[in-house]
Amino acid sequence: MRKPIRKPDSTRLEIFKNIFHSIAEEMGAVLRRSAFSPNIKERRDYSCAVYDASGQVLAMGDHMPVHLGSMPASVAAACAALMPEPGDIAVLNDPFAGGTHLPDITMVMPVHLQIKKHPSFYVANRAHHADIGGALAGSMGPAREIFEEGLRIPPVHLFRHGELNRDAMSIILANVRTPAEREGDLAAQIAACRTGHRRLLEISQKYGEGELHTYGNFLLEYSEKMMRSVLRALRPGVYRAEDFLDGDGVTALPLKIKVRIKINRDRAEVNFSGSAPQCAGNVNAVEAIAVSAVYYVFRCLLTEDVPATSGLIRPIRVIAPAGTVVNAKPPAAVAGGNVETSQRMVDTLFRALAKAVPTRIPAASQGTMNNFTLGGRHPENNAPFAYYETIAGGMGARPGLDGISAIHTHMTNSWNTPIEVFEQSYPVRVRSYSIRRNSGGTGRFRGGDGIIREIELLAPMQVAILSERRERGPYGLNGGSEGKPGRNELVRKGKIMPLPGKCALNADAGEVLRIETPGGGGWGKSSDRRHSIKKK
Repeated sequence: MRKPIRKPDSTRLEIFKNIFHSIAEEMGAVLRRSAFSPNIKERRDYSCAVYDASGQVLAMGDHMPVHLGSMPASVAAACAALMPEPGDIAVLNDPFAGGTHLPDITMVMPVHLQIKKHPSFYVANRAHHADIGGALAGSMGPAREIFEEGLRIPPVHLFRHGELNRDAMSIILANVRTPAEREGDLAAQIAACRTGHRRLLEISQKYGEGELHTYGNFLLEYSEKMMRSVLRALRPGVYRAEDFLDGDGVTALPLKIKVRIKINRDRAEVNFSGSAPQCAGNVNAVEAIAVSAVYYVFRCLLTEDVPATSGLIRPIRVIAPAGTVVNAKPPAAVAGGNVETSQRMVDTLFRALAKAVPTRIPAASQGTMNNFTLGGRHPENNAPFAYYETIAGGMGARPGLDGISAIHTHMTNSWNTPIEVFEQSYPVRVRSYSIRRNSGGTGRFRGGDGIIREIELLAPMQVAILSERRERGPYGLNGGSEGKPGRNELVRKGKIMPLPGKCALNADAGEVLRIETPGGGGWGKSSDRRHSIKKK
């Protein structure tokens, strides 16, 4: 009888790290290539991951941080509600049952090896759909209750023992504006799950199930060990910070995000107590988003190529009080919590950690995803369309380096939609797409500049914008100045109309939407910049 392995072989550990990671990456490639919508095919607004039998992450694709850190909650919710069997695929988007916000639809598939009753692994993917119903095209506009934001899907079987649950699929497609595109994107997610399932069966046959589990556990332990090493290197103590959301789209009152980070040897406690109560608008986040933000920020502290597993979060306790803007209760509207509040949590966490490791933490990046949606009927064929996009901005300056301009940062990792695809698919014309010069904060190291995106509408349509950092710019650090706040405008009959950060409107053909995104904060005093340039 083979003796259990007590210590991992370092070469074999690296092999299995890359095997699991390659499965998640291949799932993502299949999803991207099979998808119908530009949002998934071009912008790559999706994520894939591999989990062990208990739902712990073994590998993540290099996809969207806001998805990846929160997806374990979806796997846990699917397992608790359905007890998956061979051939099953669960689908869900309910933010209060494992999801984050309604456009993000998650699929979870169990992997049963050797005809076992319980799954040996799980594969899962999440994709942002350009419409999931609700009051506004694109399902991302202002709202006061989750019921206004679209179709809410608790964990249900999309496939049962290998057979499609046509009732579930029919309900989803009957509640969206673009059912053909949604069906195509859902089919791409199904294909991604099956790809991951197939690859896990193949490597099980090659290496044996026992070794897969053994090295899966070693990867979890190794990640935990490396995170504990990072925490031990930080100065012990309690570090506090706060930052604010501009408002919730209902009132202009700023909403506080407050954090207290306690570092004690090889452990950390992150406490969001004191953050604003959940609000009337849609910038409420659920607990999975708070955990995801913490996971991302502490992962950024790693200096080595460490496996992105659940082991990284084991030494960190996250406290997100229920009923607050970082852990809202139903029926709160939550579309903006995933995309905007997640970014502000990251800003606040970094601001606190800057007191612990001032030579490593950057100034604030743009702090928003600048979400905008378009929807209506195409004038050429009267076919319905719905479009969703996020726009990049300025990265915060770093100790020793200027920030990067025109880039997605922190909780988003998407691409842009190429102008050619955008104009070919929808009745729009891109009038300008350029760097917003001098929008980054000044300092010894300058913040990156934002973007100007100007879009002419060629047909009447519904427009919604969900953005942040319009009232106050991203903060600078160590004497650096703030980046410039963003700005939204509509040009109507030659007149420029300022638009609030969160709004929805019916626009006519010929009107022009102009979005200017924030620049990143500066780092260090401007008076020291000449010296740093000479030194370079």
